[in-house]
Amino acid sequence: MTIPVLVVEDEPVLARRLQQQLATLWPGIDLLPVADNGAAAIALALEHLPRVIFLDIHMPAASGLDAAEAIVEDWPEGVPLPQLVFVTAYGQYAVQAFEHGAIDYLLKPVSTERLQRAVQRLQERLALLDGASGEALGGALQRVAQALQPAASAAPLSVINAAVGAVTHLIPIDDVLYFEVADKYLRVVTREREALIRMTLRELLQRLDAERFWQVHRSLVVQARCIAQVERSEDGRLWLGLRDHPTRLGVSRLFAHRFKAM
Repeated sequence: MTIPVLVVEDEPVLARRLQQQLATLWPGIDLLPVADNGAAAIALALEHLPRVIFLDIHMPAASGLDAAEAIVEDWPEGVPLPQLVFVTAYGQYAVQAFEHGAIDYLLKPVSTERLQRAVQRLQERLALLDGASGEALGGALQRVAQALQPAASAAPLSVINAAVGAVTHLIPIDDVLYFEVADKYLRVVTREREALIRMTLRELLQRLDAERFWQVHRSLVVQARCIAQVERSEDGRLWLGLRDHPTRLGVSRLFAHRFKAM
């Protein structure tokens, strides 16, 4: 049985070279069309369900990491998750991420020798496992995300300046129940009100205490002490109940490992 493999790379020359190397080193694979951006990677991955994805980290618009998160979240139940191999030109991040347990990590330009070792590792893993579990893959992705996160240059947030109509409210960070992506904004939800701030989730995460605020979905960050309960539905999904607030928040597969004791 052939193994479908997807290469995600926005530089055509590098994509072609990587595919040629893979075709030589791993004759049993079926190379899918190259995805040259994050959106194409998500679409091709969910259409063809590859067993392995070589994913460039730095691409225009959506990064490889963002694409990987979306792929894992939308991956169909019952189908083994793909093995992800990150590819980047930034060595300092690669070493750090690899030490933190990334599935594999290749530096550009990818040498044949190094790629051969990666292929061997993938072959062994595919032979032993029927795909990594969502929890294991989610944990690995988070470690890579943390390794790639630039050092915070701004002070941690203590107060949020948030707009509600024409009024700007000063919301203490202690009062926030959760943040949720809302188009180009972030919705800030407290027990008393909802408001909007113009900031990306990635920017926000750099200014939050990771021990206090947990990302539970690619569009949701919740204050941990505000979680009252975790419930598993019949279809296996996890839902969070909040203290003194009726909202239930869904936990994606990517972040379900936080609650693996359930």
